[in-house]
Amino acid sequence: MNKTILVASIVIIIIVAGVAVYFATRPEEEKTVTPTEQTTTTQTTEHHAVEHATESTTMQHAEEMPAEEASQQLPARELGGRNKICVVYDIGGRGDLSFNDMAYLGASKAAKDFGLDLVEVQSTSESDYLPNLRTLARSGKCAVIVAVGFLMTDAVKQVADEHPDQLFAIIDGYIEGKPNVLSVLFKEHEGSALAGALAGMLAHYYGCKAVGVVLGMEIPVLYKFEAGYYWGIRYGEKIYEQHTGQQVEPLKIFFTYTGTFNDPAKGKQATEAQLAQGACIVYNVAGATGLGIFEAVEEAAKREGKDMGPPFAIGVDADQDWIKPGFIIASMMKRVDVGVYTAVKRALDYYNGKVDQYGGVLELGLAEGGVALSKLEDLETFLNMAVEAGTIKPEQKQEIYEKVKAMREQIPDWIWEEAYKLGDTLKTNKDIEVYGLKFSDIEKMIPLDSKEIKEIRDKLKVG
Repeated sequence: MNKTILVASIVIIIIVAGVAVYFATRPEEEKTVTPTEQTTTTQTTEHHAVEHATESTTMQHAEEMPAEEASQQLPARELGGRNKICVVYDIGGRGDLSFNDMAYLGASKAAKDFGLDLVEVQSTSESDYLPNLRTLARSGKCAVIVAVGFLMTDAVKQVADEHPDQLFAIIDGYIEGKPNVLSVLFKEHEGSALAGALAGMLAHYYGCKAVGVVLGMEIPVLYKFEAGYYWGIRYGEKIYEQHTGQQVEPLKIFFTYTGTFNDPAKGKQATEAQLAQGACIVYNVAGATGLGIFEAVEEAAKREGKDMGPPFAIGVDADQDWIKPGFIIASMMKRVDVGVYTAVKRALDYYNGKVDQYGGVLELGLAEGGVALSKLEDLETFLNMAVEAGTIKPEQKQEIYEKVKAMREQIPDWIWEEAYKLGDTLKTNKDIEVYGLKFSDIEKMIPLDSKEIKEIRDKLKVG
């Protein structure tokens, strides 16, 4: 073999070896199959929604660090190329005008503020949870993966163990002892107490005999809504007696679990049954199923020739007052947007060395702006969301606003003031007692199980 042939042979061997090494060690994401669900990055239209989100006042609770400072201190190399916020939506999905849309609101604002991309993945069934989470984790591109909903708890546990270097946040789920998982929880009982107080006072003001609540699937987090709402109703009755000097007959309180978060027909059917038994206010704790609650209430009022309630519904999660203007008296806003935004910020702080630990529990209540009873000034932000979603036209905004304003103005000011005053009080004093049950007693029982919520129902004479 002459010298030229020998050199050529060595070069060929080196090339073959290099190719073999490349295919053996290439990044895992290149081996990943295409996600079963649609994955999209933020588009120009989504940025409009972000601008509206900046109008939210309660979001400011999550903005402890200026956005520009955070972006400057978190160059891509420190994130190891993890320059995306990845969100996995629950079955209800975007467009529910509630829980999932609120998650998008917070994620899109965080994406803009921190200079990251947004990746959204929709789940169409519970079997999608694991593959969706795994695909995002394997990509190595997500600064944090946000799982929106309690039902994804077990899937997040499993994938978090498979990918210990990937940060996760689970909304409404509690996962203990994993340093790479942040459990974002809300004090739904606090916000629901305000909704209940409003319902209790309003029902007596209109001479009604009953109020109700229609719920989705029977899971522990919904017990917190129930407990706070029932306690608030009895508190509202007490305040009504004190303010008017009239002794009132306790309201009947109905509750119905529909077993679903995405079936408006079942929500409508359950509400019609409660209205037929005398309820004049029905609280929506059922996600997209609650859209049927709104329809039932509006139809019942219109059959009586009314263009405003009673009967009324109470919205949930987002400010839903605009959906059926004149028939949704207020909403218990569960600021999932604040929770998602705060989770992203915490992840970036962790990468940047500003916090030593990422995992744990983030619990948001009245004091943290995590829950609230809607006010008229909240409406603009959510009307803009509805326009972005194509649910209403821009020229409808003012008409809707004026009708909601007129609906609120037909209620005595003192009722509104007492409902919001309870929110201020519960931030510092939870030893208020009704029917022998202090609000602090309810908090001590959380997390509630089926036995404990039954005890609370019995004490507050529900059903």
